[in-house]
Amino acid sequence: MSKLYMKGNEAIVEGALKAGVEGFLGYPITPASEIIETFAQRYFADREREKRGEKPLYPKFRLFLQMESEIASINAVMGGASVGCRVMTASSSPGISLKQEGISYLAACELPCVIVNIMRGGPGLGSIQPEQGDYFQAVKGGGHGDYKLIVLAPNSVQEMAEHTMLLFNLTDKYRNPGMILTDGYLGQMKESMEFPDIPIEKYEKPWAVTGIGNRETQNIIESLFLAPEPMIEAKTKLWQKYKKIESDEVRYEIYKVEDAKILVTAYGTPSRIAKAAVDLAREKGVRVGLLRPITLWPFPYKIYADLTTHQIDKVLVVEMSFGQLLEDVKLGVEGRAEVRLYAVYGGIVPTEKDILEKIMELG
Repeated sequence: MSKLYMKGNEAIVEGALKAGVEGFLGYPITPASEIIETFAQRYFADREREKRGEKPLYPKFRLFLQMESEIASINAVMGGASVGCRVMTASSSPGISLKQEGISYLAACELPCVIVNIMRGGPGLGSIQPEQGDYFQAVKGGGHGDYKLIVLAPNSVQEMAEHTMLLFNLTDKYRNPGMILTDGYLGQMKESMEFPDIPIEKYEKPWAVTGIGNRETQNIIESLFLAPEPMIEAKTKLWQKYKKIESDEVRYEIYKVEDAKILVTAYGTPSRIAKAAVDLAREKGVRVGLLRPITLWPFPYKIYADLTTHQIDKVLVVEMSFGQLLEDVKLGVEGRAEVRLYAVYGGIVPTEKDILEKIMELG
């Protein structure tokens, strides 16, 4: 398979097209704008091919709309998901905040879709440099009510494509919205990638609002319940689904943990820098390993518990925020090891030397 060289934002688009995305509805924002730009290029190039009597390269991708706002975008995604299409949107931190009401409605209505957050600095308008300050918003439910998104955290351009393809399968499988949570550094970074051999799973959507057809009653998608009983029934169904996802879909990467006494843990951009720092520390004789959560929800609590029960004495959490990942790590460790935070913020990324110094302080 030939290698491609592209930005992380562009890889997300290529992964989505490979996964059979049928519609993209979005609004541009730095540092995520290459996503809507690349979708526009692919869409209009196919329309030109059709004018010339040629077959489109992406026959399923029939809907591209630059909406007037982020709020319009997420509600248009709801419309596309309601009729059973594979749809997605993308934005960056302030834009994702504007989408929160719609995301809560998507979760309540059990409408599968892919949402991409290329995180930048905050709070407020913040900066356009990379940060990871939207962790809580993504994994704890940024909108109102009890709900969960399936959240994947790629750490390479390759995984930007892979995780997008995987997330379309997972969101359809569980009829639940999902999010690619990554940062502006990965979105803008260029590196080589190959298209992965991830099967495109097909799921029937008998719940979709596609006209009455041969059904005796219309499909109705709603999230308003005026009496307690149907509200309890709907929320119990969601709760049971979330438990199933927590049981079956946890993903993580471990690196050189077999004899480790110190564990470094990070996701996204800091995780790949931390891996290099682990190698440098190993050269100095420090028994250190790396644990990278890939699913931020469901979070891999059990592997933290397993590693700290008999082996790991100290855990170093590296993140580009004030200590949000830190709280989930502490829930997994449950006091069995000392947990320290190395927080970097303001638009810079940690270096190998920075992380190595923190490891040596623990060693």
